[in-house]
Amino acid sequence: MKPVLETIVTANAIHAFEFEMPFFEFKWHYHPEYELTLIIKGSGMRLVGDSYLPFEAGDLVLLGPDIPHTWESDANAFDKVAAVVIQFSAEFMANTMKIEAFYKIKLLLHASVRGLSFSNLLTTEMQSQMRAITTEKGVRQITALFNVLDNLSFGNHEILASPFYAPNNSKENETRINTVFNYIKQNLTNTIQLEHAAASIHLTASAFCKFFKKMTGKTFSDYVNEIRIGYACTLITQTDKTIAQVAIESGFENQTYFNRVFLKKKNCTPKQFRMQLK
Repeated sequence: MKPVLETIVTANAIHAFEFEMPFFEFKWHYHPEYELTLIIKGSGMRLVGDSYLPFEAGDLVLLGPDIPHTWESDANAFDKVAAVVIQFSAEFMANTMKIEAFYKIKLLLHASVRGLSFSNLLTTEMQSQMRAITTEKGVRQITALFNVLDNLSFGNHEILASPFYAPNNSKENETRINTVFNYIKQNLTNTIQLEHAAASIHLTASAFCKFFKKMTGKTFSDYVNEIRIGYACTLITQTDKTIAQVAIESGFENQTYFNRVFLKKKNCTPKQFRMQLK
């Protein structure tokens, strides 16, 4: 998927807002600003660079400049979703980080070029701190942002995108990769053929494999499996369908292959995954 360049107006170097909506719509995009996003309500799949992982309420992610990303949830879900988003100027931060007192935050921002995930931070205090950034103005808003970043600089985090991921943000690639992604989404529960995906963007199978690996850092089959396993996790979590039903509805030809792929991706079997939830 080629991300879309998003233009952000950052008055006073910070653009901060909170929103609630029926669902998170897939919007693969990037921008030159840093972004800190806290999911207040909702669950689904989070895509950052070549990282494709499930998220739920409490998901907190810090993104560096120009790293493509999106959150996506089920459009048919009953409950609404909500998030707090803080976007701030890279140029402003570069100038500020020259001060020695901000050394820890400087290291945090440097690591965020591949995206950072912080777990179990949906606390009343964290929500209050994030919301303060959306309501304050001027110096108070900047101070509120630095307080949050300072707290995060002392916390544990997980790096999201792999070291091999290198985004290529041209308009032609944007059109191509979005076409491929739409093909995957439309045929997720059916047979997905590499040749058909390649033909959809007028490439040979060989050229398509190289293109897809360069854009996502993964092979086409591995990427399709990740999306299908993500969908399978949703079915296991939100329904009482049997594992065999989940396998078929997730697009796998048989349960044996589904179990093998699931174990590889999640380090447990589908049955164990369901038992852990219970």
